[in-house]
Amino acid sequence: MKRSVNIWNGLDKITIVIFLLMVTIGWFNIYAAVYNEEHKAILDLSQRYGKQFVWIIATLVIAVFILIIDTQFYVFFWWFIYAGLIFLLCLVLVVGREINGARSWFEFGPVSLQPSEFAKFATALALAGYLSSRKHELTDIRIFIISTALILLPAVLISLQPDLGSTAVYFAFFIVLFREGLSPYVFISGLLVVILFLLSLLVNNLYLILAVTGIAFLLTWFVTRRWKLSITSLGILIIIGGIIFLVDHYLLKAFSPEFILLLAVLLSGFAYAYYVFFYDRKAIALAVIYLFLLGSVLYINTVDFAFNKILKPHQKERVEITLGFKSDPHGTGYNVNQSIISIGSGGFLGKGYLQGTQTKFKFVPAQSTDFIFCTIGEEWGFVGSATVIALYLFLLIRLVLLAERQRSVFSRIYGYGVISILFIHFFVNIGMAIGLVPVIGIPLPFLSYGGSSLWGFTILLFIFLRMDASRDEYLV
Repeated sequence: MKRSVNIWNGLDKITIVIFLLMVTIGWFNIYAAVYNEEHKAILDLSQRYGKQFVWIIATLVIAVFILIIDTQFYVFFWWFIYAGLIFLLCLVLVVGREINGARSWFEFGPVSLQPSEFAKFATALALAGYLSSRKHELTDIRIFIISTALILLPAVLISLQPDLGSTAVYFAFFIVLFREGLSPYVFISGLLVVILFLLSLLVNNLYLILAVTGIAFLLTWFVTRRWKLSITSLGILIIIGGIIFLVDHYLLKAFSPEFILLLAVLLSGFAYAYYVFFYDRKAIALAVIYLFLLGSVLYINTVDFAFNKILKPHQKERVEITLGFKSDPHGTGYNVNQSIISIGSGGFLGKGYLQGTQTKFKFVPAQSTDFIFCTIGEEWGFVGSATVIALYLFLLIRLVLLAERQRSVFSRIYGYGVISILFIHFFVNIGMAIGLVPVIGIPLPFLSYGGSSLWGFTILLFIFLRMDASRDEYLV
């Protein structure tokens, strides 16, 4: 049943006002970030602030156009939109323009477009379309695998450009899966992966594996409340580990302590499986805990390889600087160091608009794009920085409220896709600027310079606003 509604009356004016405020703040701060005494006019098209004005005008046109399109267009054609963006991500690898070592751009004369920015709203639509059809439940492993594939396909293609910053953003969509019923154990497992990765870099692997092993046996007792089972399990591991150690010590002399522990855990699995299958079918918790232990030990042993062999040297250095392993204020850590100095120099009220010395003398690279927040911190101080952060938090909370009031499952899922992408960009970008997150080069939504990012975020947001405006039009 279709109910006629007035789109303008249904639009969430609060979100639109926040959007316009952010775009305006971004434009004026881009002007401050790349201010040129010889080109003082803010509409000078030869400068970034003049070009950003053109992007903003085009953005408003795009926003109006999106509001005109019927929401059922996205419901019926989400697959074509997603497939079209996947095709563009493949095409850019072949004919795209290479900038800063990444083949991520299509160039049309003076205009360059980055398809990875537009693939975000396409992926959000794909998740919404797939999960809302036939009431797919994420408790079904097949549904989970397909949903994960929809997320990872664009992420993998973007990683081939390579653009690891944009690739990482797509993992935010797992927040959507969690909201739609993904088991919290999967979500917790993801957090454990991150924690173990960081601990593997901070702690000696042998000590970390011993700690994880100890936790596994404590879990065995906590879950089963059977000391005999816990001690038996530990005894099996110690005996097998001891045999491997003696064989290696006297004969092979080729294994590291970490590898001996890994082999011990692997071989112990056969003994645990035999015990559970033939003697105590109720001890299935032992098998689950064993898989946790085995997975953790395998993961810890591969982190060192991934960190040293897969990450590029500059990416590895960024992680090491963020974790405090090394200090390189004049090299890899220069951007972050200058950004922190810039933000700190702003004090409580800032130095004043166009008065930022760090900005004027261009001490911070990419200060109109990835590090636009440092311009705000220097010229507007703590008050200005807090105001911008408050605007983002208010926008995110507002979008959560809008998503939860949707009658359509499609609209709700898409809404959480918007929230997830905006949140990860907001958190990571500001985290980069203040040194809490490794520099991965992603823009601050609506504030950073760039047509592709501004258009991509606008399309992402306004599709959802259009859905919300007609939430009473289609009764589902």
